[in-house]
Amino acid sequence: YVLMTRVVITGVGGYSPLGKDLNDVLNVLKSKQNRIVKVEELSEYNGMACNLGALVTEELPDYPRKKTRSMGRVGKLATAATELALDNAGLLNSPLLSSGEVGVAYGSCGGAQEALLDVSKFSLEKELSYLNATTYVSMMPHTVAVNLSIFFGIKGRVICTSTACTSGSQAIGYAYESIKSGAQKIMVAGGSEEFNPYAVGVFDAMFAASSKNDTPELTPRPFDKNRDGIVVGEGAGTLILEDYDHALARGANIIAEVVGFATNSDATHITNPSSADMEKCMRLALKNANLGAERIGYINAHGTGTPNGDIAETQATFRVFGNQVPVATLKSYMGHTLGAAGSLEAIYSLKMQNENWYAPNINLDQIDTDCGDLAYITGDGLEKDCEYIMSNNFAFGGVNTSLIFRKLSN
Repeated sequence: YVLMTRVVITGVGGYSPLGKDLNDVLNVLKSKQNRIVKVEELSEYNGMACNLGALVTEELPDYPRKKTRSMGRVGKLATAATELALDNAGLLNSPLLSSGEVGVAYGSCGGAQEALLDVSKFSLEKELSYLNATTYVSMMPHTVAVNLSIFFGIKGRVICTSTACTSGSQAIGYAYESIKSGAQKIMVAGGSEEFNPYAVGVFDAMFAASSKNDTPELTPRPFDKNRDGIVVGEGAGTLILEDYDHALARGANIIAEVVGFATNSDATHITNPSSADMEKCMRLALKNANLGAERIGYINAHGTGTPNGDIAETQATFRVFGNQVPVATLKSYMGHTLGAAGSLEAIYSLKMQNENWYAPNINLDQIDTDCGDLAYITGDGLEKDCEYIMSNNFAFGGVNTSLIFRKLSN
């Protein structure tokens, strides 16, 4: 029997449509007002039914051009979020970062759109001048992970999780496993995504994007009978995961403990989710945490607002937990931040866990009877002291993740 290392979270930082300061984010959630807007640029695209988005409105730090020219907005968002998280953990500019004991696990759906456009122009017009020395590195799948490594001088392992909507949550999970196994002492983990018309267009073409353009405050509508799809958002969220003993030795502030993680694959359909495998993922996370389902006090649902996705997820959740565990999704507030979703939702769930208050589902006026019979949080939210909470994400390609966090006693 090998005694595995305990893993804790010692820093968080994020930029999202809800803000960058966690108390501001909490106030937005308590206001029950979302941050969905009509994006005029989208109306210029022929055939596009969705003109909605959720944008980061804060100015990003003005980093030196030399340090950001290979990033694109997706990398800059991640860098800004990571700077906040490292500062929160007391590790910004620490010599530990370059010791080899700190690694990076970070993801996004893809790289910078600007670089992708340049490659498209090169291909269409057969003109080399559209490409430059940073084109590939700013659009490659692991652009965010390696740019963070270089920017902050992090010399441990680099894990890229480019798994669509589970990029952020899978990164947290693999960071947890890296520390639990003893391979690293600290991991910088998270996900990032920049808003671009391409992402909206992809969902629109699949009839999976909301078209309630005249009432952005009323969409998305996860679990509601009248939901009509996703609203694409943007942002970045970073968590600092650390060996528990290492954190104690340096006097770090411990936000929560990561006690369970699971990821699996449907291996059936590229876009149509498997409810059975979602269920299996949640059960695997509970097994990893050595917990019974009754120990979970709150579930942060993926809850995209798509017809099939919501049904598959909620039915899977019901089979594991019944209707006793409070459930809500944050996507009705900030849209679907894609590669950043898992990390931002984890950060905000931890904030709510430490505040003993959980935000309600908004725009949930009439629960779809095809969805699972769950304890959906409504009204003004839920006041509850939860030792354990779960956060779930499910991605295209059938990639599923489930994370379990424990609140530590002071």
